[in-house]
Amino acid sequence: MQGEVGEDLLSLRLSIGSACHFELTKKRKRMDEPNDKNLMVLLQARDRMMRLGCNRPAMADDKGLQPVRLLLLCADAVDRNDVSSATDFLRQLYRNVSLWGNPIQRMTAYFTDGLLARFLTKNSSFYSSIMADPSPEEEFSAFASLYLASPYYQFAHFTANQAIFEAFEEDEHWNGGCLHVIDFDVSYGLQWPSLIQSLSDKATNQKPINLLITGFGGSIEELRDTEKRLSSFASGCRNISFEFQGRLRGEKRPEIQVKKNATVAVNLVFYLHTLKNSSNICSTLMQINTLNPSVVTLVEKEGSRGNHNGFLSRFTESLHYFAAMFDSLDDCLPSRNIERLRIEKNHLGREIKHAVVVKDEEEKGCRYERLETWKAVMERYRFEGVRMSSRSVSQAKLILKIKSHCSAMDDHGTATGFRIFERDEGMAISLGWQDTHLITATAWRRSSEYQSKSINLY
Repeated sequence: MQGEVGEDLLSLRLSIGSACHFELTKKRKRMDEPNDKNLMVLLQARDRMMRLGCNRPAMADDKGLQPVRLLLLCADAVDRNDVSSATDFLRQLYRNVSLWGNPIQRMTAYFTDGLLARFLTKNSSFYSSIMADPSPEEEFSAFASLYLASPYYQFAHFTANQAIFEAFEEDEHWNGGCLHVIDFDVSYGLQWPSLIQSLSDKATNQKPINLLITGFGGSIEELRDTEKRLSSFASGCRNISFEFQGRLRGEKRPEIQVKKNATVAVNLVFYLHTLKNSSNICSTLMQINTLNPSVVTLVEKEGSRGNHNGFLSRFTESLHYFAAMFDSLDDCLPSRNIERLRIEKNHLGREIKHAVVVKDEEEKGCRYERLETWKAVMERYRFEGVRMSSRSVSQAKLILKIKSHCSAMDDHGTATGFRIFERDEGMAISLGWQDTHLITATAWRRSSEYQSKSINLY
């Protein structure tokens, strides 16, 4: 299904460019909101879509391509500031999408919300309602559900942890069994129990292991919960001495003090894309270089949705990406599963709406780039790639095998769902859904030579 949707998106984008040539040459004007009457019609259509829920009749277009066509036409109208056409397309979309429908219908509902929110002023109560963020508890619940249901985050965490573990093993002749991990976005700390367990399995009474994690988080409460969670887990592991240091992101603080004579590992899992601009990325990577890490783990979502791309280009890229994500989730959880709805509403849907609402001129972070771009950035700032080991590849494939419903095979033994891709001559590993790369993991170390290439990331 994903391949067919991808072809449809491409052909439709080309046809839009031809059909709307005259309108595109018109002088642009400031985006206006729909008038009160049209706005009420849109909000009523949205409310009806929300209330119908799983009782909405299935569409005759079982591939879900009609909502995609309408969505691209609507995005084009929004880009041209054509309020009348966009309003009409939004009304049609709300009649055709469903939070309980097929994957494309479900995904399209959140893109539709994002397009409607672009019309509204941010101090509008309607905007606040559509763009309302979940509570911290709801956000964590959705993240944890996706973590358990899909190999998505597990691939990212286990692959990064394997690179850190191997760097620790390489340094054993001098590190005295000490490992210091610096995590620039510790989030809920769900990445680290597997590393703690691996270190515990390796440690002995004669050679205990000391692990220190310095984790940066968004709030004191989040950091306290993460410390409690990890400390509790580590207390049940033998021959491990564990310490957690929580730091608030953005606070004025002294330089990071690395643990003496320890293997230093810097973790950049889903972090660099959140930085606002190239200057922030530059200062971060230069700071990391001064820490002299044995390894830097970098995991990012694949895409080409940077600030340097226009709205329609970013929008179409996002459609391809999230079509694969929603399709993959359909393979992990039943259609009527309440956990799936929470994942889509409070995690994926939230990301979609914020990605659509952001204006071209704003620098809000969350810009996704392809492997080639991140590789160029890392090399520019004195890092060189570390080959991903056969153990990393085997472990990644094992994750898919354990989640058997996520790794269906066709008659020729080829994965038709989630797949593992070895890329860049073994220097990168990607998790993909069918032929779409979702996330890519790489490992880096300090380079002896400085490559002064000019990279325009944003």
